[in-house]
Amino acid sequence: MADLGSFAVMMAFAVALYTLVTGAVGGKTRRHEMIVSAENGLIAAFGLLLIASVALGYLFVVKDFQVRYVAMHSSWDLPFPYSVAAFWSGMEGSLLLWAFILSAYGFIITLINRRRRGALTSYSHAILAGVTAFFTGVISFYENPFARLDFVPADGQGLNPLLIHPAMAIHPPMLYLGYVGFAVPFAFAMAALLSREMEEGWIRVTRRWTLFPWFCLGIGQLLGGKWAYVVLGWGGYWGWDPVENSALMPWLTGTAFVHSVMIQEKKGMLKVWNMVLIILTFALCIYGTFLTRSGVVSSVHAFAQSEIGPLFFGFVVLTILASGYLLWDRRGLLRSRNVFESPVSRESGFLLNNLMFLGATFAVFWGTMFPVLSEAVTGSKITVSAPYFNKIMVPIGLVLMALTGIGPLLAWRHTSGKSLIRHFSVPLLVGLAAVVGLLTGGVRDASALISLGLCAFVTVTIVSEFHRGALARRSSSGESYLAALKTLTLRNKRRYGGYVVHFGVVLLFLGFTGAAFNAEVDAKLRPGESVQIRDYVLTYKGQTQEQNESAIDVRAWVGVQKDGQTLGTIKPGILIYYKRPDQQRATEVAIHSTLREDLYAILEGQGDDGIAFLRIHVNPLVAWVWIGGFVMTFGMIVVMWPDRGTEGRGREEAPAEVRRGREVKV
Repeated sequence: MADLGSFAVMMAFAVALYTLVTGAVGGKTRRHEMIVSAENGLIAAFGLLLIASVALGYLFVVKDFQVRYVAMHSSWDLPFPYSVAAFWSGMEGSLLLWAFILSAYGFIITLINRRRRGALTSYSHAILAGVTAFFTGVISFYENPFARLDFVPADGQGLNPLLIHPAMAIHPPMLYLGYVGFAVPFAFAMAALLSREMEEGWIRVTRRWTLFPWFCLGIGQLLGGKWAYVVLGWGGYWGWDPVENSALMPWLTGTAFVHSVMIQEKKGMLKVWNMVLIILTFALCIYGTFLTRSGVVSSVHAFAQSEIGPLFFGFVVLTILASGYLLWDRRGLLRSRNVFESPVSRESGFLLNNLMFLGATFAVFWGTMFPVLSEAVTGSKITVSAPYFNKIMVPIGLVLMALTGIGPLLAWRHTSGKSLIRHFSVPLLVGLAAVVGLLTGGVRDASALISLGLCAFVTVTIVSEFHRGALARRSSSGESYLAALKTLTLRNKRRYGGYVVHFGVVLLFLGFTGAAFNAEVDAKLRPGESVQIRDYVLTYKGQTQEQNESAIDVRAWVGVQKDGQTLGTIKPGILIYYKRPDQQRATEVAIHSTLREDLYAILEGQGDDGIAFLRIHVNPLVAWVWIGGFVMTFGMIVVMWPDRGTEGRGREEAPAEVRRGREVKV
């Protein structure tokens, strides 16, 4: 199977190169047979990479330790689900997963667009094939997951204990679905430039292929945050780690692009800007892969330094230079059909939204790379930590939250003063009332007050949009209110599903804001001693120690009371993997979670006479981060749910009763 997998990757590399040539020739000459040949090439590349992926998965399942990659990341005692997840736990397998997902995207795109054969699709196939050729080439010549050892070890080294968690079984594939998926809108954008088909057709073709990777990249980061929260044991879910930031940056620019293309689709504006955004997003996806695999940054998420780092950096530079030159050469074809008429309009709101996302991206990029740049220039690495990122990103985040509520209330072209008063009065009053209530309740943190007030403001704007639309639908159709609300949503899935996604973002911000009220205490306790934090009293009862076939499991038993009421016993622990050469330790966090707050306990060490060193956190509102992710998922399902029959194929918009006075100049 190892030989079959290695051969399949090499053949996929050759087929991708062939498809790159035939796709480019087909786009240039419009020759039907070349276009079809490029389509078949993408299909063949998918088939070959599917064979390679199945082969590697099989080697992990049967635990063929003569294959070096399997021996490094698996062992006899590794449970079956994690034997499968070990596929992408290292450099070589993750690159194969990258290439396979890219080929799957290409395969599906080819099948869907066969009726749209032309220069646009042919060039897009060539670009997707070019990216596939790069990854399969790296796998074939530098990071081959099928390389064999000269001997057969009795057992493998096993999976890194930190990765043995359900979130890590799906976190990397979700991230890669996002990273890789942005290659599709990038390929069509460049194909539009190459074919000079500059109308909005390429945007409509790739609408779902933009939303899906954007969603996957965001949810992938939330899954990574969940893993960090329950496994790493430092008390939080986001630490501004360089590899975390490498996934955040393309998500930020991708979010700007998702919003900005609406203006191009509706008004024929911001064409150059949108090209810049999708080029930047795809380049940042490759750049994030470079950061993770080059060794230039230190991170618990990063792979070791390898010789493929310069290859990825060169590919990023080539991508930016080639696409930038193409954009410059075709800039005359990207003239806007309309102009901004008023600073108080939905177009202006979208543009400000874009600028804030770009500012956030630059701030994260600078903070991530400054230690590397400082070391290269001065010889000493200056660490940029969470305070820098929080100082910059909190204000930007608050502005973006405000725009989330303001944008839907603005009309296209121009919004009159009368319309502003009519639509903003109630949300503003509710937001201000929330701030006053929080002040009365003792909240004094300015950022938290603003954030929670904005959460109330945006929630009211979202509810009012649904309510106004349902009333209009009920008035015109005679349906009941609930039936009208359901029909309104199903007939305008893109619009109202987007509002659900926005509400998920509100819940995320609610969870993020809870960090302003975190509490932490370190305790050195003997059995029977207690420590208090906020309303909780924790009493240390003693320790237990058990040994299984892979680790020594040490647990501290801690009784928990709140306001005099017993909540039960939590058991933070340490796992010592005695079979590993490095005797690696992993934290077993104990969490008592409610919608209001998490009680979060970590066993940091042991002393004589049964002493336990504990770190206790109270983290308010964390549960709303995970709930927000579920709400965003539901909203994206609504947005991307296919229409039945001909219903909804045209431009989605609100009912006429809602549009009057808000989507025309008043």
